[in-house]
Amino acid sequence: MKIGISGASGQLGQAVVKELVARGGGHELVAISRTPRPATGIEGRPGDYDRPESLAAAYGGLDRLLLIPSSDLRSGVRGGQMAVAIKAAVTAGVGHIVLMSAAGTRAQAEPAIGASYWTAEQTLIMTAPVWTILRMNYYAEALAQEAQMSAASGMLTGLSENRVAFVSRDDIAAAAAGILTGDGHAGAIYNATGPAALAGAERAALIAEVGGFPLGFVTLPEAALADGMAQMGLPEHVINAVIGIQRDFSNGAFDIVTGDIAKLAGRPPRTLREVLTELLSAT
Repeated sequence: MKIGISGASGQLGQAVVKELVARGGGHELVAISRTPRPATGIEGRPGDYDRPESLAAAYGGLDRLLLIPSSDLRSGVRGGQMAVAIKAAVTAGVGHIVLMSAAGTRAQAEPAIGASYWTAEQTLIMTAPVWTILRMNYYAEALAQEAQMSAASGMLTGLSENRVAFVSRDDIAAAAAGILTGDGHAGAIYNATGPAALAGAERAALIAEVGGFPLGFVTLPEAALADGMAQMGLPEHVINAVIGIQRDFSNGAFDIVTGDIAKLAGRPPRTLREVLTELLSAT
């Protein structure tokens, strides 16, 4: 079976490729990105979401394809990229398309960060003959980065108290690999989550314990959070993305715990404590 990973040069893409190589199974792997630099024994193909003409050859001959959205947060861009990529994969005759999406995806308007995932999911469902969607919870690694940036102020911030089931990137990659190499996943929508959803104060206390520095959790009005980021010099599309994520946190979009990673990866997901211990103790 020939399996393609579109977006293979990103952190998640690299993790999926690594997982697939470790699993073996005799599959042919194709790493697709704007500037492919695959490991030995893996075919590399150029494929750029912003150059639709490059995708026909990139996706040709694939039995299964994982589509990983780009990191472009500008309003309307990522959703359009995914719609183009999905249609190109269908035209190329890919047998089964797997899409990375986000927890709590629903109908939203731009510039909400979830709007691009909704566009991608709807395009996939209406266009692809065989599809699977893997919705990710929020990266535990991203929380670790936020913790490091918040150490000086001693405060994590949010729009409200909320609960999030943080999940490690490697566990998401393992779940994706399970879909790509397994059977019985057509038409399924899975949620890749950590084993528990933690509230703001709970995760701040955990970070303080693991990281060895005082940290609390404070809620801010949306305008104050946006103004603070603007004063830091962050561009508008980044501010919109952060506010959108925080709104989703507040709305409970990431307050979901499932057993899907254990089912798909064949192992339970790591706890937030385990991920934070690994990352914060190394700094």
